[in-house]
Amino acid sequence: MALIIALVLLVIMTLLGLSAMRTVSLEERMTGHTYDRSLSFQSTEAALREAESWAEANKPTPAAGAACNSAGVCGAPAATDTSRWTDSSFSGWKTATAVVSGSNSIRPQYFIEYLGNTFPCVPNDLSQSSNCKRYRITARSNAGSDRASVMLQSIYATE
Repeated sequence: MALIIALVLLVIMTLLGLSAMRTVSLEERMTGHTYDRSLSFQSTEAALREAESWAEANKPTPAAGAACNSAGVCGAPAATDTSRWTDSSFSGWKTATAVVSGSNSIRPQYFIEYLGNTFPCVPNDLSQSSNCKRYRITARSNAGSDRASVMLQSIYATE
């Protein structure tokens, strides 16, 4: 009888050990995915800031509908055009400065769309001049082939 009870307790302890190992393995994978997502988000945000700084320094004004140049600057798209960031054949992405974390090195990308210069300089005061430039900046990154992908957009205003 003692042998049977010992064997039953041994089976129960083995099942508990296997369950604990599965839980730890799942939590480790979740932590890795969270790290990848955070790294992708931070690199995408860095690319967005880099593009905003470039737009502020250069204030490009390409014609509406113009193709993207080597700096990643494009003319404003027509309202009926497919959004560039959803178009898999779009090749106007500019590679930003690499973001390195340990052995991971991520090369985010961005492009800048010139939206025009007919926007109010002070949005809350329509009596002010309406000749300020606006840019839509789209940035993306991928921490690896099977890792987290992040895409961010901002509307950047210059005078």
